[in-house]
Amino acid sequence: MQRQKSILSFFKKPETSGGGKLIVLDGSDDEIKGTDTPPEKEPRRIFAEGRPSLFSSIKHKFAKVDCSEKSSSDSRSSVDNTSSIQSMHMKFDGAEDLGNGHLVPKQLNMQNVFSASKPVCSEGDKVCSFLSISEDDVPGPDTPGMKPVVPRLKRVQEDMCNFENKADYSLLENRKKAKVQQAPNVLEKTHDEDSETVSKFEWLHPSRIKDANGRKLGDPLYDKRTLYIPPDALRKMSASQRQYWDVKRKYMDVVLFFKVGKFYELYELDAEIGHKELDWKITLSGVGKCRQVGVSESGIDDAVQKLMARGYKVGRMEQLETSAQAKSRGATSVIQRKLVHVLTPATICEGNIGPDAVHLLAIKEDCLLGDDSSVFGFAFVDCAALKFWVGSISDDASCAALGALLMQVSPKEIIYESRGLSKDAQRALKKYNLTGSTPSQLNPVDVFGGALEVRHLIESSKYFTGCSDSWNYILDGVVHCDLALCALGELINHLSRLMLNDVIRNGEILSYQVYKGFLRMDGQTLINLEIFSNNADGGTSGTLYKYLNNCITSSGKRLLRNWICHPLQDVEKINNRLAVVGDLMATSEITLHIAQSLRKIPDLERLLGRVKSSVQSSSILLLPLIGNKILKQRVKVFGLLVRGLRIGMQMLMLLQEHEIMSTSLSKVVSFPMLSGSEGLDKSLAQFEAAIDSDFPNYEDHNVTDSGAETLSILMELFVEKAAQWSQMIHAINCIDVLRSFAICAISSSGAMCRPTVLPHSKFANSSMETMCPMLHMKGLWHPYALGDSGGLPVPNDLHLGGNGSTCIPGALLLTGPNMGGKSTLLRATCLAVIMAQLGCYVPCKMCTLSVVDIIFTRLGATDRIMTGESTFLIECTETASVLRNATQNSLVLLDELGRGTSTFDGYAIAYAVFRHLLESVNCRLLFATHYHPLTREFAAHPRVKLQHMACTFDSTEKMSSQVDQKLVFLYRLASGACPESYGMQVASMAGIPSSVIGAASKAGQVMKEIVGESFKSSEQRENFSTLHEEWLKALMSMLKTDEIDFDNDTYDSLFCLWHEIKRSCKGIN
Repeated sequence: MQRQKSILSFFKKPETSGGGKLIVLDGSDDEIKGTDTPPEKEPRRIFAEGRPSLFSSIKHKFAKVDCSEKSSSDSRSSVDNTSSIQSMHMKFDGAEDLGNGHLVPKQLNMQNVFSASKPVCSEGDKVCSFLSISEDDVPGPDTPGMKPVVPRLKRVQEDMCNFENKADYSLLENRKKAKVQQAPNVLEKTHDEDSETVSKFEWLHPSRIKDANGRKLGDPLYDKRTLYIPPDALRKMSASQRQYWDVKRKYMDVVLFFKVGKFYELYELDAEIGHKELDWKITLSGVGKCRQVGVSESGIDDAVQKLMARGYKVGRMEQLETSAQAKSRGATSVIQRKLVHVLTPATICEGNIGPDAVHLLAIKEDCLLGDDSSVFGFAFVDCAALKFWVGSISDDASCAALGALLMQVSPKEIIYESRGLSKDAQRALKKYNLTGSTPSQLNPVDVFGGALEVRHLIESSKYFTGCSDSWNYILDGVVHCDLALCALGELINHLSRLMLNDVIRNGEILSYQVYKGFLRMDGQTLINLEIFSNNADGGTSGTLYKYLNNCITSSGKRLLRNWICHPLQDVEKINNRLAVVGDLMATSEITLHIAQSLRKIPDLERLLGRVKSSVQSSSILLLPLIGNKILKQRVKVFGLLVRGLRIGMQMLMLLQEHEIMSTSLSKVVSFPMLSGSEGLDKSLAQFEAAIDSDFPNYEDHNVTDSGAETLSILMELFVEKAAQWSQMIHAINCIDVLRSFAICAISSSGAMCRPTVLPHSKFANSSMETMCPMLHMKGLWHPYALGDSGGLPVPNDLHLGGNGSTCIPGALLLTGPNMGGKSTLLRATCLAVIMAQLGCYVPCKMCTLSVVDIIFTRLGATDRIMTGESTFLIECTETASVLRNATQNSLVLLDELGRGTSTFDGYAIAYAVFRHLLESVNCRLLFATHYHPLTREFAAHPRVKLQHMACTFDSTEKMSSQVDQKLVFLYRLASGACPESYGMQVASMAGIPSSVIGAASKAGQVMKEIVGESFKSSEQRENFSTLHEEWLKALMSMLKTDEIDFDNDTYDSLFCLWHEIKRSCKGIN
């Protein structure tokens, strides 16, 4: 560093007594073309004669530039757009006024010639921007799209390196002389460099920064969205600076672009973000030496997209008038500017959004006194589709319902009160935060008022005018209406701050059900079954959504996700969907025509949302230049929507004419009136004619004033039938999803069948016959798991439950070796049930099931260190949710429960949980375990079936010990219990040294000998289980009663006892 400073000191110009000579410019010239450096009286010799001069290699940098011959296309425009002023930013002792408002230095400091910059000033706007100028660089901000400016110090270093390669001699003496002479200038240069990284505003220093209420960073109530600026500092600012900081101090959490001429600039803390995220160079502006970066108009959209992709909120302050309009108000008038909108990752409406829905979620919790349960009110919005949803859920300490909501909505951003959520709810937000969403805390002072205040706000502001039904009617249908209204108030408050009032005013509000009327799957079940994201890398590969997603349209993909979150329980609706899928599979020509039509259809749902949001939102059109661009986009959006609806309407009308498809489709899809005098076909034809006449080239049409008025009228007329257009778009989406189900069944490499779905089981008290929940599958295989050879998994048969004529156990106690396929079988069973209740064909040869109301899963072993939850605690928490909420019609999957604690504690818990679900709940249960004594404990239970995943040893390898033999997994479900788990063989496959495995095998033999008697006694439990003990106790108590008044439980016990006695007698014979 010292060497670099000494090199720079060579360019110090000796001080002169006479001062510099001022260049006289022609008064007729509108541009300042530069200044000439006065010649030195005695040129200093830097190197010895005959040596190449270091200055000679870069002296062309200081040649006088004739601006009349070359001007940059990207140079900043002045506000009055009359002249472009170019000058060098230099230090001087005095200045002379040229009469045009600009000063020219009298005496120059040569050191500052190296940091030559271009100030951009104007009469109408006093904001000045300085951009580094080099020989090959175009004046303008240093952006990724432009060639970067090479720093002065780096150029000197490169030139020095080149020089040292050519000449081998020492410059030590010259360095010492220059260092002594130029020490003050080196310190001054260091100070200048620091000024580019440190703010000049004291109130922006981290130790002094405060929010609008005067709270510092360490204060728990600190509001990161606001900034306190001392009044004296504001008064000393220029008019343009006050424009910027008046807005910025209210939006400290937003990256704020400030429009200056044809450029957008970021200042101070935002400039640091631009430098960090976009690799823009920070420079110092002329007014107050404010740190800034900038980008031209052509690059602003790309910059905004990049910042939002990195999670930033981005705002734009646009110019409300031209420079001529500002000048007409006075020579010193400043161009008026306004924050027109703020874009966030959760409220993006345009650009490359992708097919997935983008949601902003607001939640509010109300903890019930005297209980661990709580109630959540919620509201979320899809700004692109212009739809709001509200609802409420009841939950317990596990926050399983809140997890289901977060998994279903998958929000990009979550709004909640900073002190309004319990610790359990905050843990749930972190746990289910799978989409990278960043919770945004609301300070208590910003929490919206009660339900009555929210109602008054909606009515007075005339929000939700786009609703087909009254918003009061929709909200009244929510269970905890007031809590949902408070959440909606938080959401409205947030959107208003983001300048999205058009979204609220024209939005449609709907009710949202997390569980009601659908197959219930909590958040943990969606994770365990890998419904939307896999557990390996969080991607979609190897998920049910990926397997079923053959949709063509983006809106169809979003509807598919919603259907997967809400499988049906209504048997009639399930069969109606299955009928349409079957018809599509049988009529391949119709299916092909549907696919061809869908490929031509754009995202109609979002296009309709953009058209609705454009109605009565003309204020932004008044902006110079921006207004014309927005009008052009609106013409294109409206044209695409009308053309897309025509293609969709032709497809729907064709399906209505088809005899078979029209019958089945009418039971699933609700069609609006398409043909006739009041049909949508006639209305759509009128809009098509209007576009052909007024906007023939609608994809690239420059709109005039008369055209803008015509477009506004057309949109208002179109939105009058928004409910019917939405109904038609929903019908198209449903057809897309049903076609996707048909393609999934047709293209499957394994057997697929139409499931037979039965209604919920019911008790018949009079006859004591029970319609037990049924789950019979033949040839079941996992739909997207691969076998060892890359082919299909081994199919298996599964039979649980039955009707009154047959007695089939409803619980499966599954054992087998590690890696034997137990977890795969459990997951395949659940996926088949979900697919069946979606109305999709299932991966089986035959499938019959009673409708499942809830699916519970306890799979895998994970911990959450950041929330202080151990593996065993997570197991018990999930199991507690199962025990509290499971019903007879539920399907429960428990995999290796109790492995997170000691052997005896784990076995005891597994035993107690299995017995409770078996005897108290009597649901369909798949229980995989390595606790083999459980198989002996429940071997004689009439409601338990013992099966295991088969395996064998490789007969080709002759080994002296069974431990050394290779274990072969057959992945086939076999009867009975597995003799052991073959842990030693699996450990050998994993690469554990043979010496360690041998020692473990010997230790295992010793343990078996020590507890041998216990093993023998447990073997006897196969003939007399714990259930027999309860039956004997119940029988003894019944015999002691004076009056015989048996209830259903007693009859059930006597029936089971009779069954066991009958079975035992057969065994004796």
